[in-house]
Amino acid sequence: MTGHLRKRSFRLAGHRTSVALEPEFWTALEEAAAARGRSLAALVSEVDAARADPTQPLASALRVFVLGVVRQGG
Repeated sequence: MTGHLRKRSFRLAGHRTSVALEPEFWTALEEAAAARGRSLAALVSEVDAARADPTQPLASALRVFVLGVVRQGG
């Protein structure tokens, strides 16, 4: 893990996991969660549950989610 990544921990499906993302992605995820009236943890849980490929890393799924939000204009 490089120094510019920020790690956060969540409880997903009954177990603790950590995700490391760039601060800009965390900011975008926090904004997306707020726009949906959800907590960051709830949004991360939703993205986790929606992964079509369970072998896809959660960090990748979160980045792709943010990309989708940006493409949709918010």
